[in-house]
Amino acid sequence: MTDKKDERKLKLIWDFRGPDSTRTAEHHALHLKEFVKTNDISLNITGFEKVNPDYSTAYIVVHESEMKAVRDALKPHRGQVYEE
Repeated sequence: MTDKKDERKLKLIWDFRGPDSTRTAEHHALHLKEFVKTNDISLNITGFEKVNPDYSTAYIVVHESEMKAVRDALKPHRGQVYEE
């Protein structure tokens, strides 16, 4: 079994569009932070990004071994390899 520090990190992303997208993404990120605490996720990386006035994202970063469980529980819109 590989050590978690050697695992790839994956960024699971939710997309929000419209004039309230930033506020919605920020609120969603709060729920993701709560999810990390209550589900003992090994990384504590969550947040939101304002892409433009009508498009924002919220995200959580997980180790690859945790991805399927988190994906199935939270249903992100998409994912990508996380680069620090």
